[in-house]
Amino acid sequence: MIEVNRFCKIYDQTIAVRDLTFHVRPGQVLGLVGRNGAGKTTTLRCLTGIIPSSSGELKVDGYDINQNPLEVKQRTAYVPDDPQLFSDLSVEQHLKFQASVYGIDDPSEDISQLLSMFELEDKRHTAASGLSRGMRQKLAISCAYLQKPKALLLDEPMTGLDPQAIRVLKSSIIEKSKAGVAIIISSHLLAMVEDICSDFLVINFGKQKFFGSLTEIQKKFNAGNAPQIDASSLEQAFFSALSDVQETVTKGLCPERILTPSSEEDQTNSSTDPASTQS
Repeated sequence: MIEVNRFCKIYDQTIAVRDLTFHVRPGQVLGLVGRNGAGKTTTLRCLTGIIPSSSGELKVDGYDINQNPLEVKQRTAYVPDDPQLFSDLSVEQHLKFQASVYGIDDPSEDISQLLSMFELEDKRHTAASGLSRGMRQKLAISCAYLQKPKALLLDEPMTGLDPQAIRVLKSSIIEKSKAGVAIIISSHLLAMVEDICSDFLVINFGKQKFFGSLTEIQKKFNAGNAPQIDASSLEQAFFSALSDVQETVTKGLCPERILTPSSEEDQTNSSTDPASTQS
Protein backbone atom coordinates (compact mmCIF):
# COMPACT_ATOMS: atom_id res chain seq x y z
CA MET A 1 0.00 0.00 0.00
CA ILE A 2 2.75 2.47 1.03
CA GLU A 3 6.07 2.09 -0.79
CA VAL A 4 9.13 4.26 -0.21
CA ASN A 5 12.30 3.60 -2.18
CA ARG A 6 15.58 5.50 -1.72
CA PHE A 7 13.76 8.61 -0.53
CA CYS A 8 15.88 11.68 0.11
CA LYS A 9 14.98 15.20 1.27
CA ILE A 10 17.43 18.10 1.30
CA TYR A 11 16.81 21.50 2.89
CA ASP A 12 19.33 24.02 1.56
CA GLN A 13 22.69 22.64 2.77
CA THR A 14 21.19 20.00 5.07
CA ILE A 15 20.09 16.44 4.35
CA ALA A 16 16.98 15.80 6.47
CA VAL A 17 16.37 12.27 5.15
CA ARG A 18 18.84 10.10 3.25
CA ASP A 19 18.18 6.97 1.22
CA LEU A 20 15.12 5.76 3.16
CA THR A 21 13.48 2.54 1.94
CA PHE A 22 10.49 0.79 3.54
CA HIS A 23 6.94 -0.39 2.86
CA VAL A 24 3.65 -0.68 4.74
CA ARG A 25 1.20 -3.37 3.69
CA PRO A 26 -2.60 -3.12 4.04
CA GLY A 27 -3.45 -3.81 7.67
CA GLN A 28 0.10 -3.17 8.87
CA VAL A 29 0.82 -0.58 11.59
CA LEU A 30 4.33 0.87 11.30
CA GLY A 31 5.90 2.74 14.20
CA LEU A 32 8.17 5.52 12.94
CA VAL A 33 10.59 6.32 15.75
CA GLY A 34 13.68 8.45 16.19
CA ARG A 35 15.13 11.42 18.02
CA ASN A 36 13.73 14.94 17.65
CA GLY A 37 14.69 16.19 14.20
CA ALA A 38 15.47 12.69 12.92
CA GLY A 39 13.35 13.20 9.79
CA LYS A 40 10.07 11.62 10.89
CA THR A 41 7.80 14.59 10.17
CA THR A 42 9.64 15.34 6.93
CA THR A 43 9.01 11.77 5.76
CA LEU A 44 5.28 11.98 6.51
CA ARG A 45 4.90 15.40 4.90
CA CYS A 46 6.64 14.21 1.73
CA LEU A 47 4.42 11.13 1.61
CA THR A 48 1.35 13.37 1.57
CA GLY A 49 2.77 15.82 -0.96
CA ILE A 50 2.74 18.77 1.45
CA ILE A 51 6.42 19.25 0.67
CA PRO A 52 8.28 17.77 -2.32
CA SER A 53 10.90 15.06 -2.01
CA SER A 54 14.39 15.70 -3.39
CA SER A 55 14.73 12.23 -4.91
CA GLY A 56 13.44 8.68 -4.65
CA GLU A 57 10.00 7.10 -5.03
CA LEU A 58 7.04 7.54 -2.68
CA LYS A 59 3.88 5.64 -3.60
CA VAL A 60 0.46 5.04 -2.05
CA ASP A 61 -1.77 2.33 -3.53
CA GLY A 62 0.51 2.21 -6.56
CA TYR A 63 0.35 5.96 -7.25
CA ASP A 64 3.52 8.07 -7.16
CA ILE A 65 3.11 11.25 -5.11
CA ASN A 66 5.09 13.27 -7.67
CA GLN A 67 3.28 11.95 -10.74
CA ASN A 68 -0.25 11.47 -9.33
CA PRO A 69 -0.58 13.75 -6.30
CA LEU A 70 -4.39 13.93 -6.36
CA GLU A 71 -4.74 10.16 -6.49
CA VAL A 72 -2.45 9.85 -3.47
CA LYS A 73 -4.24 12.56 -1.49
CA GLN A 74 -7.62 10.98 -2.15
CA ARG A 75 -6.34 7.78 -0.54
CA THR A 76 -4.30 9.27 2.30
CA ALA A 77 -5.22 10.98 5.57
CA TYR A 78 -2.59 12.84 7.58
CA VAL A 79 -2.83 14.15 11.14
CA PRO A 80 0.12 16.46 11.90
CA ASP A 81 1.61 16.82 15.37
CA ASP A 82 0.05 20.28 15.76
CA PRO A 83 -3.16 20.37 13.66
CA GLN A 84 -4.06 23.77 12.27
CA LEU A 85 -7.84 24.21 12.39
CA PHE A 86 -10.14 27.00 11.27
CA SER A 87 -10.63 28.97 14.48
CA ASP A 88 -14.14 30.21 13.57
CA LEU A 89 -15.55 26.86 12.41
CA SER A 90 -17.31 24.60 14.88
CA VAL A 91 -16.46 20.94 15.42
CA GLU A 92 -19.39 19.85 13.28
CA GLN A 93 -18.56 22.38 10.56
CA HIS A 94 -15.01 21.04 10.34
CA LEU A 95 -16.30 17.53 9.78
CA LYS A 96 -18.86 18.67 7.21
CA PHE A 97 -16.18 20.65 5.41
CA GLN A 98 -13.92 17.58 5.35
CA ALA A 99 -16.79 15.52 3.94
CA SER A 100 -17.40 18.06 1.17
CA VAL A 101 -13.71 18.20 0.22
CA TYR A 102 -13.59 14.43 -0.25
CA GLY A 103 -17.00 14.09 -1.85
CA ILE A 104 -18.60 12.12 0.99
CA ASP A 105 -22.38 11.99 0.54
CA ASP A 106 -24.60 12.23 3.63
CA PRO A 107 -21.86 12.00 6.30
CA SER A 108 -24.29 12.63 9.18
CA GLU A 109 -24.17 9.10 10.61
CA ASP A 110 -20.38 8.88 10.40
CA ILE A 111 -20.04 12.31 12.01
CA SER A 112 -22.29 11.32 14.90
CA GLN A 113 -20.30 8.11 15.46
CA LEU A 114 -17.00 9.98 15.49
CA LEU A 115 -18.29 12.64 17.87
CA SER A 116 -19.48 9.92 20.21
CA MET A 117 -16.25 7.87 19.92
CA PHE A 118 -14.01 10.81 20.80
CA GLU A 119 -16.41 12.37 23.32
CA LEU A 120 -16.94 15.54 21.29
CA GLU A 121 -20.73 15.42 21.15
CA ASP A 122 -21.19 18.23 23.65
CA LYS A 123 -18.68 20.31 21.66
CA ARG A 124 -20.48 19.83 18.35
CA HIS A 125 -21.26 23.54 17.99
CA THR A 126 -18.13 24.87 19.73
CA ALA A 127 -15.64 26.81 17.59
CA ALA A 128 -12.14 25.38 17.28
CA SER A 129 -10.78 28.42 19.10
CA GLY A 130 -12.73 27.30 22.17
CA LEU A 131 -11.31 23.78 22.27
CA SER A 132 -8.53 22.49 24.49
CA ARG A 133 -5.36 21.03 22.97
CA GLY A 134 -6.62 17.50 23.44
CA MET A 135 -10.01 18.25 21.92
CA ARG A 136 -8.38 19.86 18.90
CA GLN A 137 -6.32 16.71 18.47
CA LYS A 138 -9.42 14.52 18.66
CA LEU A 139 -11.16 16.70 16.08
CA ALA A 140 -8.22 16.40 13.67
CA ILE A 141 -8.21 12.61 14.09
CA SER A 142 -11.97 12.55 13.51
CA CYS A 143 -11.53 14.48 10.27
CA ALA A 144 -8.95 11.93 9.11
CA TYR A 145 -11.18 8.98 10.03
CA LEU A 146 -14.17 10.51 8.27
CA GLN A 147 -12.23 10.37 5.02
CA LYS A 148 -11.98 6.54 5.29
CA PRO A 149 -8.46 6.49 3.82
CA LYS A 150 -6.47 3.54 2.56
CA ALA A 151 -3.32 5.01 4.14
CA LEU A 152 -3.37 6.77 7.52
CA LEU A 153 -0.39 8.85 8.68
CA LEU A 154 -0.36 9.96 12.32
CA ASP A 155 2.36 12.29 13.60
CA GLU A 156 2.54 12.20 17.42
CA PRO A 157 -1.23 11.50 17.58
CA MET A 158 -1.35 11.07 21.37
CA THR A 159 -0.11 14.58 22.13
CA GLY A 160 -2.52 16.32 24.48
CA LEU A 161 -4.80 13.31 24.90
CA ASP A 162 -5.91 12.07 28.31
CA PRO A 163 -5.57 8.36 29.23
CA GLN A 164 -9.14 7.54 28.18
CA ALA A 165 -8.72 9.26 24.81
CA ILE A 166 -5.42 7.42 24.26
CA ARG A 167 -7.17 4.11 24.93
CA VAL A 168 -9.92 4.98 22.44
CA LEU A 169 -7.36 6.06 19.83
CA LYS A 170 -5.31 2.88 20.19
CA SER A 171 -8.42 0.73 19.94
CA SER A 172 -9.56 2.61 16.83
CA ILE A 173 -6.12 2.20 15.21
CA ILE A 174 -6.31 -1.55 15.74
CA GLU A 175 -9.79 -1.60 14.18
CA LYS A 176 -8.54 0.41 11.19
CA SER A 177 -5.69 -2.03 10.66
CA LYS A 178 -8.10 -4.97 10.79
CA ALA A 179 -10.10 -3.23 8.05
CA GLY A 180 -7.00 -3.19 5.84
CA VAL A 181 -5.78 0.39 6.32
CA ALA A 182 -2.00 0.88 6.08
CA ILE A 183 -0.95 3.00 9.07
CA ILE A 184 2.19 4.89 10.05
CA ILE A 185 2.48 6.28 13.58
CA SER A 186 5.28 8.66 14.48
CA SER A 187 5.65 8.87 18.26
CA HIS A 188 8.13 9.48 21.07
CA LEU A 189 5.85 7.61 23.49
CA LEU A 190 7.42 4.23 22.79
CA ALA A 191 5.58 2.36 25.52
CA MET A 192 2.24 3.52 24.13
CA VAL A 193 2.86 2.38 20.54
CA GLU A 194 4.72 -0.82 21.31
CA ASP A 195 1.51 -2.82 21.69
CA ILE A 196 -0.25 -1.56 18.55
CA CYS A 197 2.56 -1.49 15.97
CA SER A 198 3.38 -4.63 14.01
CA ASP A 199 6.66 -3.22 12.66
CA PHE A 200 9.05 -0.38 13.35
CA LEU A 201 11.21 1.97 11.31
CA VAL A 202 14.02 3.55 13.34
CA ILE A 203 15.78 6.54 11.85
CA ASN A 204 18.68 8.55 13.24
CA PHE A 205 19.83 11.88 11.79
CA GLY A 206 17.87 11.09 8.63
CA LYS A 207 19.43 7.66 8.15
CA GLN A 208 17.56 4.36 8.39
CA LYS A 209 18.87 2.31 11.32
CA PHE A 210 16.31 -0.50 11.35
CA PHE A 211 13.14 -1.69 9.63
CA GLY A 212 11.29 -4.79 10.78
CA SER A 213 9.20 -6.36 13.53
CA LEU A 214 9.58 -5.83 17.28
CA THR A 215 10.98 -9.35 17.64
CA GLU A 216 13.56 -8.63 14.94
CA ILE A 217 14.69 -5.34 16.47
CA GLN A 218 15.01 -6.96 19.90
CA LYS A 219 17.03 -9.84 18.44
CA LYS A 220 19.30 -7.58 16.42
CA PHE A 221 20.20 -5.14 19.17
CA ASN A 222 20.43 -7.71 21.95
CA ALA A 223 23.01 -9.63 19.96
CA GLY A 224 25.53 -6.80 19.97
CA ASN A 225 24.85 -5.49 23.46
CA ALA A 226 27.00 -5.77 26.50
CA PRO A 227 25.63 -8.34 29.00
CA GLN A 228 24.25 -5.61 31.28
CA ILE A 229 22.09 -4.10 28.49
CA ASP A 230 18.73 -5.76 27.87
CA ALA A 231 16.94 -4.82 24.63
CA SER A 232 13.85 -6.88 25.47
CA SER A 233 11.63 -3.78 25.40
CA LEU A 234 11.12 -1.42 22.48
CA GLU A 235 12.55 1.42 24.57
CA GLN A 236 15.80 -0.41 25.31
CA ALA A 237 16.12 -1.60 21.71
CA PHE A 238 15.48 1.96 20.54
CA PHE A 239 18.26 3.39 22.69
CA SER A 240 20.58 0.64 21.57
CA ALA A 241 19.82 1.37 17.91
CA LEU A 242 20.51 5.08 18.40
CA SER A 243 23.59 4.71 20.55
CA ASP A 244 25.92 5.87 17.78
CA VAL A 245 27.05 9.49 17.62
CA GLN A 246 26.07 12.07 15.01
CA GLU A 247 27.38 11.04 11.62
CA THR A 248 28.90 12.81 8.65
CA VAL A 249 26.73 11.83 5.69
CA THR A 250 28.71 9.84 3.17
CA LYS A 251 28.44 10.03 -0.57
CA GLY A 252 25.52 8.22 -2.13
CA LEU A 253 22.11 9.15 -3.44
CA CYS A 254 22.24 12.55 -1.72
CA PRO A 255 25.15 15.03 -1.90
CA GLU A 256 27.66 14.89 0.94
CA ARG A 257 26.77 17.26 3.78
CA ILE A 258 26.68 17.37 7.56
CA LEU A 259 23.26 16.50 8.97
CA THR A 260 21.87 18.67 11.76
CA PRO A 261 18.87 17.45 13.79
CA SER A 262 17.24 20.88 14.01
CA SER A 263 16.62 21.14 10.28
CA GLU A 264 13.36 19.21 10.23
CA GLU A 265 11.75 21.30 12.97
CA ASP A 266 12.86 24.54 11.36
CA GLN A 267 11.17 23.55 8.11
CA THR A 268 7.91 22.11 9.51
CA ASN A 269 6.61 24.90 11.70
CA SER A 270 4.64 26.61 8.94
CA SER A 271 0.86 26.46 9.43
CA THR A 272 -1.41 24.49 7.15
CA ASP A 273 -5.19 24.35 6.90
CA PRO A 274 -7.25 21.20 7.66
CA ALA A 275 -7.72 20.38 3.98
CA SER A 276 -3.98 20.08 3.42
CA THR A 277 -3.12 18.46 6.73
CA GLN A 278 -5.73 15.77 6.30
CA SER A 279 -4.96 15.13 2.65
